Amino acid sequence: MNASPGALTLTKKTHSCVRIEKEGRVLVIDPGGFSEDDAALGADVMLVTHEHPDHFNEARLRAGLEANPAAEIWTLRSVAEQLSAAFPGRVHTVGDGDAFSAAGFDVTVHGELHAVIHPDIPRITNVGFLVDGSVFHPGDALTVPERPVDTLLLPVMAPWSKISEVIDYVREVKPRRAIDVHDALLTDLARPIYDNQIGALGGADHGRLAPGGTTEL
Repeated sequence: MNASPGALTLTKKTHSCVRIEKEGRVLVIDPGGFSEDDAALGADVMLVTHEHPDHFNEARLRAGLEANPAAEIWTLRSVAEQLSAAFPGRVHTVGDGDAFSAAGFDVTVHGELHAVIHPDIPRITNVGFLVDGSVFHPGDALTVPERPVDTLLLPVMAPWSKISEVIDYVREVKPRRAIDVHDALLTDLARPIYDNQIGALGGADHGRLAPGGTTEL
């Protein structure tokens, strides 16, 4: 069954990378070092939330740009500076409050800083992306957009978070549903604990997809 016009299809890739498709166009968020080698291939739009290697992999982004001469990247300055010279005019720097349209997707940018890992570790810049006013990927932060979110891509497990914070984040964003990302370090043994507690306490429909899994949004 074909998706209705304007409908979004989400494909989960490994860890924090997702592909969002609409009417034959593809947007990819955070094709990092934990994601598949071909995670950015076929993308028309690539978004990167921050510079940590599990979210930003230069080789994957370069492969995506080289495979599609019309493809472009939107990201923060620290990532853009590593790619812009090789791909002039195709790498765009954005920050909190910005909005843009690309390949038929409307994107707004939210947030400024990575979550605190430890007080002794300086915080880096991190931005989240809200796609078509519907799907929000916060990167490595618990940013709450100042607008409703239908689908929250939920950083379910990270060195900088604990499950109570994850649950409270879902409660604060109030999405219709939350789908796990940032899950490569979460073992199969722990997954039922996270599924049960977030599902029971978060106040939203909660689910997860295996890498390669797809859902209509």
